[in-house]
Amino acid sequence: MITRLPGWVWTGAWVLSFIAGIINVVGLLGFEHQAITHLTGTTSLLGAAVADGDGHGAIHFGVMILAFVLGCALSGFIVQDSALKLGRRYGVALLIESCLLFAAVHLLGHRSAFGMYAAATACGLQNALVSTYSGSVVRTTHVSGMFTDLGISLGHVLRGLAVDARRLRLCVLVISGFLCGGIAGALVFRSIGYAALLVPASLTAAVALSYVVYRLRQGGSSQAGPGGLAR
Repeated sequence: MITRLPGWVWTGAWVLSFIAGIINVVGLLGFEHQAITHLTGTTSLLGAAVADGDGHGAIHFGVMILAFVLGCALSGFIVQDSALKLGRRYGVALLIESCLLFAAVHLLGHRSAFGMYAAATACGLQNALVSTYSGSVVRTTHVSGMFTDLGISLGHVLRGLAVDARRLRLCVLVISGFLCGGIAGALVFRSIGYAALLVPASLTAAVALSYVVYRLRQGGSSQAGPGGLAR
């Protein structure tokens, strides 16, 4: 069970889910009409392409999957752990994600599939940033697991079993962030097209910088004794 969640975890989880919601809806509404933030549908499309003998489609969906996995690998290389802990290099990883999303805006504006690959890499990077916190799985780029946890908890309630209230709050938080991102992304996409990805690109950069500032302040506080003297 989750024992505690610092405020920065709640805020960061919602914002990152909101970002993912925008990215995914842009992919679905764009010229490829394809999900970006998770691989379930993409893997099914790959299977269908292989079954139909569609070589071009198989390559495209295969590269999408590879791009997402490479993003996860990049996160593992930078952060070096899947458990959430203040002090790790999340800021660097998020800035790279931001750059990938800015690149995706330009590429998708020219109807290049490489824009989808850049966005998929960014989402893989984000999703792998935080795999677990306090022993619980945390994902910010898709919500299937969160809905599953909600259903399991409902079953436990009906049986009179105890549930992890903080876990439920985290599920609702991530789901609401992803949904709000989808709503916002759809509205913005209909107005400015692929430039809508400038919103998550900018937000990701802002989250990265906020994390760096927070980390520096926490580091300063931990080294300051009474009267502000270093210790």
